[in-house]
Amino acid sequence: MSDIAVLINTAVAVLAAVVLIVRFRVNPVIALVIGSVYLGLAVGLGVEKTVETITSGFGEIMVEVGLLIAFGVLMGSILNQSGAIRRLVEHLLNTFGPKRLPYTLGLAIGTLLQSIFLDVLLVISAPLARKLAPRIGKLGTARVATAMAIALECGIVFTVPGVASLALAGLLNVPLGKMLLFGLLLVIPTIIISIAIMTFFFRRGFWNEAKDEDHTFVAEEDQEGEEEEYDGGTKPSASAAPGARTPGSNGSSARAAGAAVAVADPEKKQFPLLLLFAPLLTSLLLIGAGAILQILNIDVPWLQLLGEPVIALLIGLIGTCLVTRSAIGQKRVEEAITVGFKESGQILILTGVGGSLAATVAAAGLGDILGGFFSASTVAPLLVVWAIAAVLHVAVGSVTLSAITAAGLLAPIAPAIGLDPVLLALAAGAGSLFMVHVTSNTFWLLQSLLGQSVRGALKSVTVGVSVASVVAILLILLMSLLF
Repeated sequence: MSDIAVLINTAVAVLAAVVLIVRFRVNPVIALVIGSVYLGLAVGLGVEKTVETITSGFGEIMVEVGLLIAFGVLMGSILNQSGAIRRLVEHLLNTFGPKRLPYTLGLAIGTLLQSIFLDVLLVISAPLARKLAPRIGKLGTARVATAMAIALECGIVFTVPGVASLALAGLLNVPLGKMLLFGLLLVIPTIIISIAIMTFFFRRGFWNEAKDEDHTFVAEEDQEGEEEEYDGGTKPSASAAPGARTPGSNGSSARAAGAAVAVADPEKKQFPLLLLFAPLLTSLLLIGAGAILQILNIDVPWLQLLGEPVIALLIGLIGTCLVTRSAIGQKRVEEAITVGFKESGQILILTGVGGSLAATVAAAGLGDILGGFFSASTVAPLLVVWAIAAVLHVAVGSVTLSAITAAGLLAPIAPAIGLDPVLLALAAGAGSLFMVHVTSNTFWLLQSLLGQSVRGALKSVTVGVSVASVVAILLILLMSLLF
């Protein structure tokens, strides 16, 4: 089959999947498998080879990241149940003060808290951020909402153990330690620069309090004053109640709010915050140490074993279970694990079918074709994967899905042109951030929980995260020249 025919059929497969998801409301998992089947048959792989490629692609990606995603989500769920997330956010905000609030909140959410399922993290942190926003001044709501939107979305695609970053690393065979280091190098300046740019816009009239803020949805809770405290955390707001579904919500907000509920013995003494987070921090340090040893070609067998991502996250999970069991009891730890398994299921399946599409694309020979097109430049494929992920996100509304699909399409070209796969993974993640809008559940959660009108959310969320997307790809292009 000619190169043009392969390119056309690949485009048809991807577009068909998008149309099925957007127009006919077909589940993304089913739509991607249908697209993979079409592509395999259209390029002449045959029935048997097509099915074999799809199933092997699914299995290979699960081998790479299945346990990593499960361990990361479980740790996040347990930390959430213990109230550690709420306490950390409060501690950071009180320590660094209101002037640095957007940057402090953004960096905390975009880095340390990325083991938490996104909607859960948003529901927990939004009430605290909303109450502290007025302390910043006139633009408090705008700046806090923008900081949270940028940090939440950047974190899941750039920061290990964010679910999309784990999926991208597995899909492109990027060592997780390397993804961790490069992701941190990217996410920190991206968050800071993007918040600074949006603050500049807001101070020059981009935000209109009368039209861009709407506190009706959260007025009842705000009138109540401080929320009722308990050992596990802060009582969830009315806005986070299971019955409070926002427009465009797919129900995950209700699950997140339910996961945030924790009832504890008020007489039980709170554990030190550092102790609750120590297992997670230890696992990340072990992964980073393993990556450094690999880069420097230093042979320390016991540390290399502990630095293997699966072992390191397993150590973190076991430690988190032991510490939180002493803090909140075995029953609530088991409840948190149950919630974590439910949340990780759809992530694992979506990641797996992303691997199926990538395997089918590779079997069709697209890698050799695109490798020839981009052989003279490593910049062009980074811009292309960014653009593909951006277009997919505008159409589908899923950051994780668009990042995985775009990376899968261009994964075969990295070896052909000598491009470091970690840069391709980061570029796909950056593109998937472009134009978070009304098809995204996160958009509606940020709009309602932070006291914004839809017009305001289009500015703080859609424009803010799009700015982060552009800032990130520019930084990635710079990294491609340096590394």
